[in-house]
Amino acid sequence: MIINELGFKGCFEIIPKVFKDNRGCFVKTFHEHIFLDSGIDFIAKEEFYSTSKKNVFRGLHFQLPPAAHNKLVYCAKGQVLDFLVDLRKKSSSYGKSLSIDLSEDNGRILYIPVGIAHGFLSLSDDSLMVYKTDHVYSPEADTGILWSTCNLALPSQDLIISDRDQKLESLSDFKSPF
Repeated sequence: MIINELGFKGCFEIIPKVFKDNRGCFVKTFHEHIFLDSGIDFIAKEEFYSTSKKNVFRGLHFQLPPAAHNKLVYCAKGQVLDFLVDLRKKSSSYGKSLSIDLSEDNGRILYIPVGIAHGFLSLSDDSLMVYKTDHVYSPEADTGILWSTCNLALPSQDLIISDRDQKLESLSDFKSPF
């Protein structure tokens, strides 16, 4: 595995070895000691997955303290454009966004620390995203930021977005506890 810190402090791109042959592929998505050696202290408490059609945008989501969580995300099938927005008030990248391509072909994994909003745009007809979190889901703490207020570089404006995600608070109105 190659682990690179992204433009946001504490956010990492993990590039695993992807072994492919005539049967398909094999990818290691987690290795405690390799992660610890790179500064990622992560113990999964829960795992989820979502499937999305092309042009579905999900996000930008996070959990508030005391249920805030670190997470690992990757695209096990298809392709997505993944987005991160820094909500940490003392961060030099506060309010900024970045994007990264995740796909079954590149196998890339993101480590997203507390205080970073997360979302993605499905670029293929049937994307499968996997999420591992170090805190269990808390409906009371689950929230997000309205995607259209974060200057995301979207390749399309023809988006399929849930009613919930269209009603999230704007970035400028959000009072960050991070």
